[in-house]
Amino acid sequence: MELKRLGLALALSSVFFAGAAQAQQNDRFTLRIGAMDADASSELTANTTFMGQDYRYSQDFDFGSNEVSPRIDGTFRFSDRQRLVFDYFQYDKENTTTLDRDLSYDVYTIPAGSFARAEVEFTLASLMYDYAVVDTDTFELGLQIGAEWAKLDGKLLAEAGPYRYEDSDQEDGYAPVVGARFTFTPSEKWLINLQGQYLDADWGDFGDYDGSISRANAAVEYRFTPVFGAFVGYDWFKLDARRGGRDGSLGLDHRFKGPVAGVSFSF
Repeated sequence: MELKRLGLALALSSVFFAGAAQAQQNDRFTLRIGAMDADASSELTANTTFMGQDYRYSQDFDFGSNEVSPRIDGTFRFSDRQRLVFDYFQYDKENTTTLDRDLSYDVYTIPAGSFARAEVEFTLASLMYDYAVVDTDTFELGLQIGAEWAKLDGKLLAEAGPYRYEDSDQEDGYAPVVGARFTFTPSEKWLINLQGQYLDADWGDFGDYDGSISRANAAVEYRFTPVFGAFVGYDWFKLDARRGGRDGSLGLDHRFKGPVAGVSFSF
């Protein structure tokens, strides 16, 4: 008798979880609006050849305190296994620091001890087609392909008495992006989503720049109602940009990471 009761309980629970998971998986449209507490760090690198010798320079720098950056993503499901995924992220931060060494550019030299202000603005938007190669009542594994647009805008100002150096550069472009998604819906109210994407600048049009953009994120969502929910998670971005010249190359390895939180709307 106890075995029969246990079997009946397991059967009823499996039916409940399957129906609950499918309730979320059958959402036609989901929009998530949130923010990322972004911690940014960078490494500036340079490579050159002089009189047959290779030289490399690298300098780590950060942008002080974290920056709260907007983050939006959406999903439109148009069949059981197919969906469109949209992502948007923007980071804008400046920081002032004191130079620990001389900064030379052409005939100008800004001595150590003077101040320098750097500002960086990074925007990333993508639209991807997602196909669930594995689709069960509680688990999905999706493969993604689409297009991603990125923009990097940097400014530098250094000043010491009458000496002043100011420069800025802006570049944007687009390229194909590939990715993968893992979604687990253990119950009617809970959803766990893991996702990663990769872009190579050589695949698209980024002007004189080479490099890549990598991204990974994880989120846990709770549904208060079938329409309204809230989520928390963690995002990680890596921007590796390089620009070559006649005598060498200049590179920037820029990373963003931090927790995310927001609300979701599903229809």
